[in-house]
Amino acid sequence: MFDIGFSEIVLIFGLALIVLGPEKLPKLAATIGRWVGRARAMARQFQDQLQTEAESIKSSVNEVKTGIEESVGELTSSVNDAGQQVSAIAEQAGADLPTAEEARPPSAPPMPPPSDDTKHNERGT
Repeated sequence: MFDIGFSEIVLIFGLALIVLGPEKLPKLAATIGRWVGRARAMARQFQDQLQTEAESIKSSVNEVKTGIEESVGELTSSVNDAGQQVSAIAEQAGADLPTAEEARPPSAPPMPPPSDDTKHNERGT
């Protein structure tokens, strides 16, 4: 931030002694000391609150991460079980299904080419 050296402090103290006088200077120093103490206490309290909130957020994230990992594990095992069931059903059904050559439909006769009348009607004339 900013740096105040010894010479600057002596200068400020000398000016304060001249402006305020020797009677008010000790009271001012005590008041400034209390303000600085309060500011430090507030900064320390703020820092502690930030650390507490960061730890709370971190634990919440870890809980969510653990929940997601458990859900992924359950989902993976469910998918694996379903895959095994599908494989078993496919194996059972595979014995009953015809081969590719057996399942081929009979060849259909070729379609006749369109007549001139249908071309004429499509043009709208």
